[in-house]
Amino acid sequence: MAIKSFHPPQRVLMGPGPSDVSPRVLEALSRPTIGHLDPVFITMMDEMKTLLKFAFQTENELTMPVSAPGSAGMETCFVNLVEPGDKVIVCQNGVFGGRMKENVERCGGIAVMVQDEWGRAIDPQKLEDALKANPDARIVAFVHAETSTGAQSDAKALVEIAHKYDCLTIVDAITSLGGTPLNVDQWNIDAVYSGTQKCLSCTPGLSPVSFNPRAQEKIRNRKTKVQSWFMDLNLVMGYWGGATKRAYHHTAPINALYGLHEALVILQEEGLQNAWARHHKNHLALRAGLEAMGLNFMVPEAECLPQLNAIIVPDGVDEAAVRSLLLSEHKLEIGAGLGAMAGKVWRIGLMGHSSSPSNVRLCLNALDDVLVRLKAPIRHGVGVEAANRLLAS
Repeated sequence: MAIKSFHPPQRVLMGPGPSDVSPRVLEALSRPTIGHLDPVFITMMDEMKTLLKFAFQTENELTMPVSAPGSAGMETCFVNLVEPGDKVIVCQNGVFGGRMKENVERCGGIAVMVQDEWGRAIDPQKLEDALKANPDARIVAFVHAETSTGAQSDAKALVEIAHKYDCLTIVDAITSLGGTPLNVDQWNIDAVYSGTQKCLSCTPGLSPVSFNPRAQEKIRNRKTKVQSWFMDLNLVMGYWGGATKRAYHHTAPINALYGLHEALVILQEEGLQNAWARHHKNHLALRAGLEAMGLNFMVPEAECLPQLNAIIVPDGVDEAAVRSLLLSEHKLEIGAGLGAMAGKVWRIGLMGHSSSPSNVRLCLNALDDVLVRLKAPIRHGVGVEAANRLLAS
């Protein structure tokens, strides 16, 4: 059989990621490939660091994109900061806190878990209690924006508590960067990682990270080698460092970096506060429409992540059938629940280029159509009208 070129169908991506990619980013990806040590490319790398510092709201010199997806950004933080025997407090309120635990243990560390209800923010008091009970803890790790549930925790408060007990912090900002307030320097976050395929609306495959001087000192003074050669920042910074001469470490994903550069230029043009406000307003419109239809959110509004909305599946509704019909008939992708939430929620993303009033209306109309046909107990024909009232305000 002769395999022909692959041409994917056009979709509207409103799941937990990836989000729709801006046409400007797609065009940037198609630009001519040059060498990863070309002087022109080196100049772009310096611009990339400046743009990422803006997105993270930091002056950290050690700010760069890891040449792999967000999971590799997570590993980069853990393998560089956790040594065998280190005790790490891991706050878990969803799937991705569990992945942090896996990273700690694979680095030879000891994970002490602080558990919170899925769909709720992390309880700062529980973290403080765990730190009092474990005075030898060295690091606190938590997810700022839990993608599996749509819950957003108070990163500033959690970091303050960790520092009170002389712990470094590792923060998962995969879904928060570019979509909701994230102030790395103001909140004194020590190490943070994110992904390109969420609110930055770039293609998957790169993971922005940032380490402050306190974290860098820990990395420089390790007693053991970093267990990963590829992610060892002592080596990587020979390539991504600020010096004029760059040492070869790996062949960077050149065209993917073009795309991220363009995505960050778009974010700079819009302005961070404007991007945060856009995500929040579209979330409120979606919420107004869904609640008018009789659908409920899993997360209380005060703890809700604007760009990732977990909606409780009504009793008697086949959630997979709904997603299948949305995809096949409306070309609309939304996400299923993960882990303990599998079969119980839909996850609707309003991230980056996908976060727009037109997509809010599309989603509400499509859900109304499919749920009515499946005889779900909803109020028909009221969602878009409710969203429009909010959008007009």
